[in-house]
Amino acid sequence: MPAGPDFLATDPRNAVVVDAQGVSLERDGATADFPWQDIRTVHCKPGTWGHVLTVAVVLPDGRFFEGAVTARDQAKLQEWFAELAPVLAHYLAGRAGR
Repeated sequence: MPAGPDFLATDPRNAVVVDAQGVSLERDGATADFPWQDIRTVHCKPGTWGHVLTVAVVLPDGRFFEGAVTARDQAKLQEWFAELAPVLAHYLAGRAGR
């Protein structure tokens, strides 16, 4: 996929990266990489506690993998959502029929 916008959110233990290669979810030093051709869709939502961004990668067979990153405050969490939405829209555009 051609280069486009990217997104990075980190906390001391976790990270979420979205870029032209796909989505990477890191937890405690272990990384799961999902290239765009292997992704059906990606969802994001606030976590159930604190200031958490939860990102779920859904594969074509229905399996999904979640990553979560804790923001230092509510303002940072809202900033992440504002930055992530257009990046996901860019890479997921035209994928609705997949």
